[in-house]
Amino acid sequence: MRDYIISTENTSDLPKAYLEQHDVKLLFLPYIIDGETHTLGNELPDKEFYSKMRKGAMPTTSQVNPETAKERFTEFLKESRQIIHIAFSSGLSGSCSSERIAAEELMEENPGVRITVIDSLAASLGEGLLVHKAVTMRDQGKSYDEVVNWLEENKLHLVHNFTVDDLFHLHRGGRVSKATAILGTMINIKPILHVDDEGHLIAVGKVRGRKKSLTTLVDNMEKQIGSYRSQNDIVMISHGDCLEDAEYVKKLVEERFGIHEFLIHYVGPTIGAHSGPGTIALFYLGEYR
Repeated sequence: MRDYIISTENTSDLPKAYLEQHDVKLLFLPYIIDGETHTLGNELPDKEFYSKMRKGAMPTTSQVNPETAKERFTEFLKESRQIIHIAFSSGLSGSCSSERIAAEELMEENPGVRITVIDSLAASLGEGLLVHKAVTMRDQGKSYDEVVNWLEENKLHLVHNFTVDDLFHLHRGGRVSKATAILGTMINIKPILHVDDEGHLIAVGKVRGRKKSLTTLVDNMEKQIGSYRSQNDIVMISHGDCLEDAEYVKKLVEERFGIHEFLIHYVGPTIGAHSGPGTIALFYLGEYR
């Protein structure tokens, strides 16, 4: 048996191959698009999902419920008596709360079982980068407690900077007003957003033009990375079906910081349902969020 299991959700947006290679277990936040519900094992290919959105489909999502979380944790316990679960931000979903309820019930029913649910206060590959750090420490032989302590002590140094191409998806999710969405679209305004210390999605600025918005993500990185530059052995970039823009941001980061290890992947459907096609998000460790 493994000393402990590491698990997360599909909202971490890590590639399936990564999860399989590193034996990371998964809980799944379902989504509905064109009247069809997609769950674990019945995922829609990312490119197809965004194609449907571009054609006008309006997907919806739901959180993990305690019953499903308990079922999945029970499966994981067949491989280990200890689980470290890295959860989607409690500021964006009720899934973390559901998972904590499930964990408490299982620990009460099974003396000796340990399940720690870490509220990542993160999303997309921000959550994924925390998972990667946990996996790296596990593979280096770090103990359960060492990994849990590092995650809790460092999660607020996990920086999210992102921009979207279409303000109407943010409006639909209640992030901007309809008037802002209409006016911003007319004059080509692009918002700059981040996830704050409470795990909420917050607008922190706006610029005119797509290229400027992408450059601003890296400008902000320069301000925030500070003394954490040496700790960024890998930077992660997620995209809403706009790989060319993700590669452009990667090039800027390489030029400015000399970082050459990247993981680039789609913003998955569960988060992409709210951010839309054209989203670009940059994730790294910094002095502050």
